[in-house]
Amino acid sequence: MNKLDLQKFEKKMEIRKMEYKDIDEIIALQAVCFPGMEPWRRDQLESHLDIFPEGQFCAEYDGQIIGSCSSLIINFDEYDDRHSWDDITDEGYITNHNPDGYNMYGIEVMVHPDYRRMKIGHRLYEARKELARQLNLKSIIIGGRIPNYHKYADEMTPREYVAEVQLHKIYDPVLSFQLLNGFTLMRINRNYLPDDKQSNKYATLMEWNNVEYHPQSNRFYKTSQPVRICVVQYMMRQINSFEDFAHQVEYFVDVASDAHADFAVFPELFTTQLMSFLNERAPSLAIRRLTEFTEQYIELFTTLAVRYNVNIIGGSHVVMEEDDNIYNIAYLFRRDGTIEKQYKIHITPNERKWWGVSRGDLVKVFDTDCGRIAIQICYDIEFPELARIATELGAKIIFTPFCTEDRQGYLRVRYCAQARAVENQIYTVISGTVGNLPQTDNMDVQYAQSAIFAPSDFEYARDGIVGETNPNIEMVLIGDVDLEVLRRQRQSGTVRQLKDRRQDVYKIKYTLGTK
Repeated sequence: MNKLDLQKFEKKMEIRKMEYKDIDEIIALQAVCFPGMEPWRRDQLESHLDIFPEGQFCAEYDGQIIGSCSSLIINFDEYDDRHSWDDITDEGYITNHNPDGYNMYGIEVMVHPDYRRMKIGHRLYEARKELARQLNLKSIIIGGRIPNYHKYADEMTPREYVAEVQLHKIYDPVLSFQLLNGFTLMRINRNYLPDDKQSNKYATLMEWNNVEYHPQSNRFYKTSQPVRICVVQYMMRQINSFEDFAHQVEYFVDVASDAHADFAVFPELFTTQLMSFLNERAPSLAIRRLTEFTEQYIELFTTLAVRYNVNIIGGSHVVMEEDDNIYNIAYLFRRDGTIEKQYKIHITPNERKWWGVSRGDLVKVFDTDCGRIAIQICYDIEFPELARIATELGAKIIFTPFCTEDRQGYLRVRYCAQARAVENQIYTVISGTVGNLPQTDNMDVQYAQSAIFAPSDFEYARDGIVGETNPNIEMVLIGDVDLEVLRRQRQSGTVRQLKDRRQDVYKIKYTLGTK
C-alpha cells in the first residue's frame, strides 16, 4: 500500500496580523460581504496599519483572505454615546487612536459569505479579546449592525427588534452572533452608518468586559455631562418678506447644527425685524400687525429644530392672546418637535409705553435632553428672585435673550447674568441683537455683546466667562459647559452658595402664576 500523503488534504486556517500586501484582497472581500455599502479605501487601511498594526487581523484559509477585523484604542468616556461610525473612527482613518486609552473599539468584522459556518467571526473576536488581555484594556466596545431589521421595520421599533433578538425570537446574523460572544447591550445608536440601509442606519452599542483588567496607573477620570451652546448675535437689518427672515434664521441654525450644538440661542424681540417691511409707523399698530406672524414663526422654528437636530431658544416674539393682550414670549423648540413657552414677567417702561405689553406671572423650568433649563427674558434676569426660584426648580442653565439699545442697558443685563451664575452656581447665557432698523420706532438702534457665563471657581473658565462675542457685530459664539462640574462644585467648591444659604433668616415666597 502506498504511503498516504496527508499534505494533499491540508487546508491551513490562520488568524494573523493584517499586512500591507493584504489590502487589495480585503477591499475586494468587503465588496462581497457588504454589497451596496461604501468599501474601505486603500489609504484608510494603510492608515490602520501605520497607526495600530496590532489591532488589525485577517483570516487566511488555504492562501485566501476570507475574513478580517479592524479596531483602535480610545478612552470611550471622551465620546458622546450618540456617536456615529465616522465620529469614532475619524472617518475611517483611526487617527484618533489613543495608545494610552482604556477601551478597544471594534470598527468592522467581515467574513466571506461562503465561509460563514466555519466560526471565522468567532476566531477573529477571540483574537481581539486576547489582544485586549495582553494590552490590559478594560473592555472591547463595538457598534454592531442589525442587518435583518429592515425586514421588521414596519412592525416594530429598533428597541423592540433588539429585545426580540435577545429573547431568541428573531435571528439577526450580527446581533445574535455578538450576544453569543459575550457582548452586552449598552444602547441603540441612530444614524450610525448612513449607507447601512439594511439596519435602517441603526446600530447596537455593545461591550465585552475584560475580567482580567488590572489598573496600572494612578490616573483617574471624572464623569462629565457636556452641553454645547451656540449663541447667535443677530443683526437687525431691513428685509422685504418673512422668507428673508426665515433664510437668515436657517443659516444660523445650520451653523449650530454643523458645530453639533445642543442649543441654538436667538435674542429677544428679534422678530421685530419683520416690522421693517410692514410700513406701519404707529408703534402700537405695528406691534399688533407683528403678532399676525406668530403661526409662521412657530412653524419655522419647529421645523428647523427637528430638521437640524438642535434645541432652539427662539429668542422672543410678541403674541396676542385670547384676552386681546400682547405678551412678550420666549419659546423653547425641542429637537424632538415639542414646544414650551415662557412669558416675560417684568415689562420695561419702554415696552409698556410704546407697545402696551402685558406681564406674565409664572416662572417655568423645562426638561430637555440636556437637563433642566429656564428662560428669563432680558429685564427678568435683573430680578434675582426669579433665578433663585428657577434654580430651586432644578434649572442648571438660564438662557436670557435680550435686546438693549445702549451700553448701559446691556451692562445691566450682563452684570446681572454674571451675578445670577455666581449666586446660584449655574450657567447663564445671554444673546442679543445688533445693527439697526432706522424706520422702526423703539427698535431703531441695538447694542450687544453676547456671552456664556459660569460660576467663578477653579474648575470653571477663567473670570467665569466661557466665551463672549465681539461687541456689535453679527456672529456666533460656540461654547461647552459641563453640568457635572456644577454638581461637584455645589458639593465641594471653594464656596457653596446654595448649601450655605441662611434659610432660617430669609426665604423666597413664590406665588404660583398661570402664564
